[in-house]
Amino acid sequence: MAAPKKGRRPAGGQGRPGRSLALILIAMVALTGGMFLADQPTPRLGIDLAGGTSITLEAKAEPGQESAINKTNMDTAVQIMERRVNGLGVSEAEVQTQGKSNIIVNIPKGTNSAQARQQVGTTAKLYFRPVLTAAAGTPTPEPSASPSGKGSPSPSPSSSDKATSPSTKPSASATTQGRAVTGALKADSTPTPKASETPKADGTPTPSAEEQAAAAKLQKQFEALDCSTKAGRSKAAQGTKATDTVVACEQDGSAKYVLGPAEVDGTDVDSAKAAINQQSGAWIVQMEFTGGGAKKFQKTTGKLAQQQSPQNQFAIALDGEVVSAPSVKEALSANAEISGSFTQQSAEDLANVLSYGALPLSFQEQSVTTVTAALGGEQLKAGLIAGAIGLALVVIYLVAYYRGLALIALLSLLVSGILTYTIMSLLGPAIGFALNLPAVCGAIVAIGITADSFIVYFERIRDEIREGRTLRPAVERAWPRARRTILVSDFVSFLAAAVLFVVTVGKVQGFAFTLGLTTLLDVVVVFLFTKPVMTLMARKKFFASGHPWSGLDPKRLGAKPPLRRSRRVNAPTDPKEA
Repeated sequence: MAAPKKGRRPAGGQGRPGRSLALILIAMVALTGGMFLADQPTPRLGIDLAGGTSITLEAKAEPGQESAINKTNMDTAVQIMERRVNGLGVSEAEVQTQGKSNIIVNIPKGTNSAQARQQVGTTAKLYFRPVLTAAAGTPTPEPSASPSGKGSPSPSPSSSDKATSPSTKPSASATTQGRAVTGALKADSTPTPKASETPKADGTPTPSAEEQAAAAKLQKQFEALDCSTKAGRSKAAQGTKATDTVVACEQDGSAKYVLGPAEVDGTDVDSAKAAINQQSGAWIVQMEFTGGGAKKFQKTTGKLAQQQSPQNQFAIALDGEVVSAPSVKEALSANAEISGSFTQQSAEDLANVLSYGALPLSFQEQSVTTVTAALGGEQLKAGLIAGAIGLALVVIYLVAYYRGLALIALLSLLVSGILTYTIMSLLGPAIGFALNLPAVCGAIVAIGITADSFIVYFERIRDEIREGRTLRPAVERAWPRARRTILVSDFVSFLAAAVLFVVTVGKVQGFAFTLGLTTLLDVVVVFLFTKPVMTLMARKKFFASGHPWSGLDPKRLGAKPPLRRSRRVNAPTDPKEA
């Protein structure tokens, strides 16, 4: 008979439980330190707990254009909605996609929810407008009186045109006012002279009193506009219509413009994409227009090519803000190219904006939930009370049934709670996770799932003791069978959470996310904490001797007599040997 190999550990054995305990301790310290370094000592609260408005929007496409609802366009829509909400002066608002066709907008308390709903629920308005006047984004100094004494602003001389065809922004030399606004308006639109108007020597009609008053008002608004502030940019972007002559800001606040009525609509763009110019190697944006859009764009660029800077520029205005203002040197038709100091990201962003303006994509409200801060506080308090009651019931059950083993279970629950809390706190700034009421419910349900894993292991150990084995071998023999049961159970729970997260929309996803997270942490805690601690406790006299309060008393468990190995003696076959 071969001698048994020395040093072989039994199945499921764990020779050095201290390593696993050290590993999970290091993880807990690192997560706790990261939580404080990130200045996020508590999880972020969702709208239903902190108070505010949550809006769920579903993307809708025109018949036959369902492919327009894709990740690129949804991400672009999120960026547009973020700019709209931020334009209202909202802080800590959250705009994120859910699933393939839904966008969730969470607006904290203290915000005009009606105005926010109007801003985020409407389709983006993209227009191509001719630039009448351009200047730096800061307020223009008061102009000096003209020699005629009429107080009309005297235009600054325009610098040489350095813009190439086309550039993404007005060059530094194009930050002057160009012609006066009155002249720019008349040059852009030539209405039929009224009977009261006297034509000038060049045949153009003299502006009426109403037109002069409107031009003066626009000039004053343009000079006072401060695009360097968020409030100024938001004010300039509000109330713009396609047929109006408006003032507008560059998105980064570096420039401000007077823009004429829209010549081309965003829906006239058939497609836009970022590409690399094969000659220069620089990033550009290529546009293709529809049939009708190509004709309008050719007509517009033909007029602009005859003007001097900055009036040879056309502004691409999205929701009243200028995304780009390239200049034109020649008439362009169905295909156009925008060049300038693009990076790959900025070229792709502009292409997405142009493509989004052409898409038949709109959003429909699915749900709107408004919660006051007081109600949110009451809900949070109720959730915490429910969690405390559930935890207390679990503790009472464990102590009454498992006695000393309850200490191991409670320590495991404590470790699981610390890991869950710190990870939730870190996920707030990392991925925008916010703890809402359904998420709290998911955490409460997870208490039972975690306790169930301990019970499975404890019962396996008690079964081994009932078979007559001592505690240390029982702990190691019970682990492989308990491990399989725990993994299968947690896999089913995680699969249910994953399916629920994918197929649901809104706050129910918070429940699914928390349930899935705590299920994964249950596996970590059982493998790296509960099993090693149980191995260490089996070496202590209190548990190893089967103390009545240990929960492992052989008499109370109805254990069989100790298993003994018996040697089988074969009867002699030769009578002489007998």
